[in-house]
Amino acid sequence: MTDETHEIRPEPHPGPAPNVEKEAAAQSGEPPRWGKGTERAEDGRFLEGPHTRTSELARLLRIGADFVRGFRALHFVGPCATVFGSARFPESHRYYELGREMGRRLGRAGFTVLTGGGPGIMEAANRGARDVEGKSIGLNIVLPSEQKPNPYLDRWVEFRYFFVRKVMLVKYSYAFVVLPGGFGTMDEVFECATLIQTGKIRNFPLVLMGTDYWQPLREFLLHRMVPEKTILPADVDRILFTDSPDEAMDRIMSAATQELGLVWEAKSRWYFGESGLKKPVPTPGKADARATL
Repeated sequence: MTDETHEIRPEPHPGPAPNVEKEAAAQSGEPPRWGKGTERAEDGRFLEGPHTRTSELARLLRIGADFVRGFRALHFVGPCATVFGSARFPESHRYYELGREMGRRLGRAGFTVLTGGGPGIMEAANRGARDVEGKSIGLNIVLPSEQKPNPYLDRWVEFRYFFVRKVMLVKYSYAFVVLPGGFGTMDEVFECATLIQTGKIRNFPLVLMGTDYWQPLREFLLHRMVPEKTILPADVDRILFTDSPDEAMDRIMSAATQELGLVWEAKSRWYFGESGLKKPVPTPGKADARATL
């Protein structure tokens, strides 16, 4: 994150990394992983079970405020594509370079690149968007005080509630590009696949890249779940497995222009206090990358 990054944060003084993450990291001899939230986070208290009616009402208002924060931050950024993937791949890794190239391709096509704003694949995609003067945004839950977003963001938005952040990554995207990752990445894959399968979102492109990593998953889908009839062959066909940025972009652009009918541009309304929200603050010297789809 640079001085030019526009930050939107609900917690000015976040707590430390959660103890469960510290214990897991200590057992493996590694530092706490990026983006696992804070100890006693608000969404953790929400999931503990029933609380007093007064506190539940107050929490409902905080959840609403989280949604409003996301709506205001993203309403004017144009069509987005979300890139998911692990925070743990270094710049030298082939998956990092693949993520960076996809960030370039998406930015060049006019998409705002959305990620979780962290290192690894997320940094690679945001960095790729910056390479071509595209717009680059990071969304995540409140981070521990010792963790920072990556330095390739025009806008950084934090949420108190994990599920609100997940909604925002899906709501504003016209395509989902997934590179290798852990539980969080797998969660996003199957959430997007389920929303597409059930018709909650239209048949947006879901592209899994890094085929050597995803091959066991593909085999499980095709040769275990389909034969057991827990999913249909059409459910697997909706997922594109590829290592080719050209093939990925062909699928994304075909869906965007032929199936989804991009693009619209919202107008800011002064009476909603939106005058300063129209676009992310651009990096000095960089062109305004408006969608041209």
